[in-house]
Amino acid sequence: MNKLTKNNLALIELRLRSVQRRIDKKLNSLNIKASQRKAEIWNRKQGGGGKSISINGDVIEKAAINFSSISGNKLPASSLATELKSNGSLKFRAIGVSVISHPFNPYCPTSHMNIRIFLELGKNSMIKNWWIGGGFDLTPYIISIEDASLWHNEAKLTLDEFNKTYYRKFAKNCDEYFVLPHRNENRGIGGIFFDQLKHKDIESSLSLLEKTAESYIDTYEKIILSHRNTRFSKDDKDFQLYRRGRYVEFNLLFDRGTKFGIESNGRTESILASLPPLVSWPYLNSKEIKRKNKSLILHFNKTWKERIK
Repeated sequence: MNKLTKNNLALIELRLRSVQRRIDKKLNSLNIKASQRKAEIWNRKQGGGGKSISINGDVIEKAAINFSSISGNKLPASSLATELKSNGSLKFRAIGVSVISHPFNPYCPTSHMNIRIFLELGKNSMIKNWWIGGGFDLTPYIISIEDASLWHNEAKLTLDEFNKTYYRKFAKNCDEYFVLPHRNENRGIGGIFFDQLKHKDIESSLSLLEKTAESYIDTYEKIILSHRNTRFSKDDKDFQLYRRGRYVEFNLLFDRGTKFGIESNGRTESILASLPPLVSWPYLNSKEIKRKNKSLILHFNKTWKERIK
């Protein structure tokens, strides 16, 4: 796929749709009892569309696996597409997969992943320029040092296949991006995050995106399987609902993906699918919540250097 042609658009879509199907199957299989799964095809008036899949079950309380392929004449400012330079045309195509998973058990962490490719299109939809972005991160409610090490080590192993410098750069990017500045705390234990990347050619870049998604779902599956039957208390559940509020704050106030979706007139249901099903914002926190929160933030504010083994 080194030669940039119109036909590549269809092939790129097929490959990212395949990523969506694999993650959908894996997440759905983590539920012990039968889950509710709903898939919706949607179209965008300005060009393009996608497929949104939602899962609700006893283990994965809420998950969304979204595929989108949208086009237009002007990239939203939130895309940060400084590498795209019009070349006589302002048309673009953005193709990607985004995933969010909110488990029921407080011992099972929330996870997020997205992969995307932005393409600048010239005459007859010929691809003139492109870049990729994506990554994944983990947001636990009860810290597991083993989970954190597994998450980061698997990310490093995956990226080392492509470039030995990527993990260090992308893990640092993740630590710096997923931050709640008004609270001076990180959203979770990090992972990897990259943007505006050209890894060799389009074929190599697509392989990097696919391997990123594969590493994410395989590692997350291991973590969920190790905790889904763990017994938890009411205090544990109350704390999970409290900390989910931080997730909402970040996604609505700071997340570029949310902003891009809104600015590009995307499907509202898909854009807000990242929000948890139940959240609590108590005005006055109990002593137990304060204790748990202090301990959690200490772990969250560690850097990737302290997590990799």
